[in-house]
Amino acid sequence: MPRFSVIVPAFRVQAYLHACLDSVLAQSFKDYEIVVVDDCSPDACGPIADEYARRDHRVTALHLPRNTGLGPARNAGMGRAAGDYLIFLDGDDTLLPDALQTIADRIDATGEPDVLMYDYARTYWTGRSVRNVLAAHLDEGGPARFRLTDRPELLRLLMVVWNKAYRRAFIEAEGFTFPPGYYEDTPWTYPVLMSAGSIAVLDAVCVSYRQRRRGNILSTTSEKHFDVFDQYDRVFAFIDARPELALWRPVMFRRMLDHFSALFASRDRLPHHSRAAFFRRAAASCRRYRTPGAPVPRRAQLRHGLLRLGARRTYQALSGAQRLGGRLRRGSAAVRRAVRGAALRAHYRIQLRLPLRSRDAVFAARGGGGYTGSPAAIEAKVRELVPGVRTAWICRAVDAHTVPTGTRHLVPGSFAHWTALARSAYLVNDAAFDRGLVKRRGQVLLQTHEGTPLRTVGTDLLDRPAAARGTDFEQLLRSVDTWDFSLSANPHSTLVRERAYPSAYLTLEYGSPRNDVYHRTGPADVARLRETLGIPAGSTALLYAPTHRDYRRVQQPSLDLERLVRVLGPQFVVLARAPQLAGPGGHRAPHPRIIDVSGHRSVETLALASDALITDYASLMFDYVNLDRPVVLHLADIEAYEAARGTYFDITAFPPGIVARGQDELFDIFATDHWRGSRSAQLRAAFRARFCPYDDGYAAERVVRRVFLGETDGLPLPVPSAARRTPSALPAQDGAGAGVKS
Repeated sequence: MPRFSVIVPAFRVQAYLHACLDSVLAQSFKDYEIVVVDDCSPDACGPIADEYARRDHRVTALHLPRNTGLGPARNAGMGRAAGDYLIFLDGDDTLLPDALQTIADRIDATGEPDVLMYDYARTYWTGRSVRNVLAAHLDEGGPARFRLTDRPELLRLLMVVWNKAYRRAFIEAEGFTFPPGYYEDTPWTYPVLMSAGSIAVLDAVCVSYRQRRRGNILSTTSEKHFDVFDQYDRVFAFIDARPELALWRPVMFRRMLDHFSALFASRDRLPHHSRAAFFRRAAASCRRYRTPGAPVPRRAQLRHGLLRLGARRTYQALSGAQRLGGRLRRGSAAVRRAVRGAALRAHYRIQLRLPLRSRDAVFAARGGGGYTGSPAAIEAKVRELVPGVRTAWICRAVDAHTVPTGTRHLVPGSFAHWTALARSAYLVNDAAFDRGLVKRRGQVLLQTHEGTPLRTVGTDLLDRPAAARGTDFEQLLRSVDTWDFSLSANPHSTLVRERAYPSAYLTLEYGSPRNDVYHRTGPADVARLRETLGIPAGSTALLYAPTHRDYRRVQQPSLDLERLVRVLGPQFVVLARAPQLAGPGGHRAPHPRIIDVSGHRSVETLALASDALITDYASLMFDYVNLDRPVVLHLADIEAYEAARGTYFDITAFPPGIVARGQDELFDIFATDHWRGSRSAQLRAAFRARFCPYDDGYAAERVVRRVFLGETDGLPLPVPSAARRTPSALPAQDGAGAGVKS
């Protein structure tokens, strides 16, 4: 008996069915069966199902003699299902990688509930993916299993069949089946949840819910949308047959009113000639099932009252007035934005005609992020070494707290921001300033860049459209032409950037200022950083920091961190700096030994606090070797990454540490202690010698003396690598670095 029966009804989804079935067959969890129900589809769904059934014994192709609709097709699939749990997946949707393993783990951890609810992400035809906005209701805190009365807010989630796993024995014992017609999920999901003896939740995106541009049944204009009345008749009949469920009647009445209102408000579902009849049917259902008691938001009270009264014209007039008010508000906001934009442009043109302020310097990093990186290291050194200087930092208001006292904070797009760009003598950034910037005679612009380039950058992306993603190369080169100085950490960076960013700037091969902190932070400071991040005393902390995949529209973690910490044992914690963990395809709430640091502004702090780094193609590896701590590369998709983005050298031939080509290999590297062995140390030393020849703690000082003080002689010389001390040693930790579980 398989653990899961995945039931896939198929009708007119031939363009998507391959992806749907492949997403199941590619799962890491293998104990399942797939029942594909060809609902007498006129396209190739039937042959596709047969093809998969021939290729894999776990796939059953079931062909219905006539088209019955989604509900009866699911019933036919349930009749063939043998799994412990039923999972429904529409033929145009897909499971995310490792979804079944994640679901299975949660079912085991919660004692096999009757229903497990999990999350989804809407994936649009453009490739954009957005996680369910009500995901907070799937918080796994509190009792592992519960009844709906304990967490009634779950009814606010999308009431569909495919975001849940159902214990088959429970479904069969209760005799649940799907009715025919549109909105067949309604008389299934509500009764199932109300009747379930135990429910559990999983805070993980498991399903990619495809938002088709055309062809979605529920967005088709048809009188079949009148089926919604029959479906709510079934819901209330179910409640009336079970007196113990009477407490849900007010809630269902409120949900029904909201559903009817949403359908009537939709302009692409009901034929125009049938809208009056729909309103009359809705009003009759409201009068029949009226059960006060459920709270109604103030904005909906009038709409619900008019619906119950059958006052269609008044209802339509109110809706029209609300739409008109919304358009007027949006139009007014657009006018205000246009007027402000014109005022800012005029203000900037005036400021460009005023004298430069020779002691003013403006800094920014990471497209308007907080105080961090090489620009921050240089700004601090400017205040230390340059008398009378006035510095300002451009960043969003939410990051203003990161700007040090004595440095002015500038909000992007403000009048003060444009004044500073027009009149400051020095401009420093590791990305590009606003495209409206006009470089003035006498202004000095220093481009610090973000790390050493492994992946292809600049004009080298011209023949890599997947990575370029619509880059405006003409604008890029206009920006490059404003640079006076380009900071380089090593000869490799110099050669790459002078080709990828061709212009007349001067390269300063001085090292990376953002790495100075690695050479100036002592064990006591590191201990404080670890405590601040919540790293338990005596633990070995691994920093996991993967980079963005250009060939993926939806970013997915390539490493199962929960499995990693289980393999490593209780001595280890993982600092996870992976934005995709919180995104639509992310994992659920973190394991106690997984510390989510995705929002932490300073990667340097995270590096200092960690004992080792796990990464893939991130430029962080070039900085991290300054710490002389182990680096492990997880390169499971290197062929795809190379094809889409490209790299400047073969990182597998010259890595900063041990390389794993797969997840199991990575686990073995840690289980055998290979990650910090002599070979790891040899690779790290060679990598550091090649890419960190000037990183000695004085890079920022060299930059400031050259750019701001005009010194060309007597600059602090880089310390030879053989004479450097081991930077930023970790504090002594009892038991740290103990072996891991095999």
